[in-house]
Amino acid sequence: MAACRKLAASRRRQRGAALLLLLAMTSVGAAALLVSALNHDTTQLHRTQQTLARMAQARDALVGFAAANGRLPRPATSALDGHEAPAPCATEQDCTGFLPWVTLGVDGADAWGKLLRYSVTPAYTQAPVLRISTVATKTVQDRGADGELFFRTGQSSCDPGAQCAPLVLLSHGRSNFGVSVQGVAQANTDAGNIDEQANASASVHFIGRAASGNPNAPGGAFDDLVLSVPLDTLYKQMAAAHRLP
Repeated sequence: MAACRKLAASRRRQRGAALLLLLAMTSVGAAALLVSALNHDTTQLHRTQQTLARMAQARDALVGFAAANGRLPRPATSALDGHEAPAPCATEQDCTGFLPWVTLGVDGADAWGKLLRYSVTPAYTQAPVLRISTVATKTVQDRGADGELFFRTGQSSCDPGAQCAPLVLLSHGRSNFGVSVQGVAQANTDAGNIDEQANASASVHFIGRAASGNPNAPGGAFDDLVLSVPLDTLYKQMAAAHRLP
């Protein structure tokens, strides 16, 4: 009888030890997953910050180019040639492409290794730029708390009395769309990311909003980064350099 009790107690201890071991392993696994997720989030945040810094440098270089040349540059020749395209771009579509990184002397890619897109109003690529009549055409929309789009830069109609932006820079972010520095296009793997899809084909109206991984959010999942240059900023620098009639 005593032997049976000892055997039962031994089995209970073994089950208890096994349970403790299982709990310990589960805790270690959960901690590892948490650390992995945190590291991933930290890495993506760092890359986002890097990309925003590169876009800011590109913006400053574009304004500097205009101050030196009396106009903004045309997009790059191609994904593999970062020199300004030699031929004039007369339409919004033709004046939308990749940042001419070689001409500007800046990094032309975001922190995910994808080329920065650049869209410029055609009239601003031709010198002299006439302040009194030249119309900046680019707009940037955001989404409000109600999920509806509203204009953050510009408005539905741009004219000399209600100007929009002369240029927009775009990073497609980590996921979906964009072209690598090797010239390879990244496919879109989402179906409901309508805001990202709009940016991928945009030449005038762009969308810049808070990042979201939620496919059910208004506009769908989104990780694009959009930066515009205020027309007043461009004119101020061009005027200071005596490049604005």
